[in-house]
Amino acid sequence: MSSFLSKSLSRVRPSATMAVTDKARQLRAAGRDVIGLGAGEPDFDTPENIKQAAIDAISRGETKYTAVTGIDELKQAICAKLKRDNGLDYEPAQTFVAPGGKPVIYDAMMATLNPGDEVIIPAPYWVSYPDIVALAGGEPVIVEARAEDGFKLQPEDLEAAITDKTKWFIFNSPSNPTGAAYSETELRKLTDVLKKYPHVWILTDDMYEHLTYDNFVFATPAQVEPALYERTLTMNGVSKAYAMTGWRIGYCAGPLELIKAMTKIQSQSTSNPTSISQWAAVEALNGTQDFIPENNKTFKRRRDLVVKLLNEAAHIECQTPEGAFYVYPSCEGCIGKTAPDGTLIDSDEAFATALLEAEGVAVVHGEAFGLSPFFRISYATSDENLVEACGRIARFTASLK
Repeated sequence: MSSFLSKSLSRVRPSATMAVTDKARQLRAAGRDVIGLGAGEPDFDTPENIKQAAIDAISRGETKYTAVTGIDELKQAICAKLKRDNGLDYEPAQTFVAPGGKPVIYDAMMATLNPGDEVIIPAPYWVSYPDIVALAGGEPVIVEARAEDGFKLQPEDLEAAITDKTKWFIFNSPSNPTGAAYSETELRKLTDVLKKYPHVWILTDDMYEHLTYDNFVFATPAQVEPALYERTLTMNGVSKAYAMTGWRIGYCAGPLELIKAMTKIQSQSTSNPTSISQWAAVEALNGTQDFIPENNKTFKRRRDLVVKLLNEAAHIECQTPEGAFYVYPSCEGCIGKTAPDGTLIDSDEAFATALLEAEGVAVVHGEAFGLSPFFRISYATSDENLVEACGRIARFTASLK
């Protein structure tokens, strides 16, 4: 069978975040008491006005194929959103709608990468970035964003990674997995570097744009540096801020030639995103946004709770992130210690595995995100679950010898 499968599969790893979520689900089904902190999914329900828009679309018979890259109404809503929130001017023809954010990245990489092309990816990174690049035939170039810098890429490190082979720089703020968010000043230092290298394109993943705290002001690269507009693909979606993960709608805007190339890829892969979800996304972008700051109050409270409790646990250090709904604590103090069952904790993966077995808390190990020894916790769950989970983590770390 192995000779039958594509050699490209050897370049790709399964999604670690999905694997942890599936493992937690299996353990629950087997009767274990498991608290899953792996999934990057808001626990809020999709707002009623958005659900009603989908119901209305079904009632109107909006259940047929649409244009490959989305309905005109959604493209217009995307243009309005980018102008309203980011000060960016795009025409509907420059926009692209896909069945989730991941296909946007996949289509962009498939449409542009040739063997040997390099893509700079700061680590920690969302688990899918390097694997999508590799699947498209490119070479991921991983550049560490150090904990002492707040997990933010430094301009000198970005510049040192750029070569004649560099085609893309993938940028994510606020970050999955760390929650780190770049201020306009911090972002301008990176865009100043990118201005000097006109052969480097920028894919900015703004999926967590609306999930920021403590009066943080979001900015995106093409907004900060208009000179980069013609080589920036600005990506976003409705999954996180609008609690619409299962609706599978991601979108982007960029240069027309790139959008046309991505359209060719999508026309031969997924075709159009679900028609009903597109109409729901129209309402999400055009409708009331009042629930977002209310949800953010809850997320901020949970963030502060988790950071406090984790920093009280033995051998754990946790920074306070600016956005998203993740924390990325260090478990370096646990490395080299032994669990009560005799398991040696020699990596963050061993830590996460032993924690799940001993206490029924599912987290994602840092190696999956390209930077160890850390682990990711999603605090997009109830306060009750978070208090219980952090208590179990503290009990586990205190038991290490």
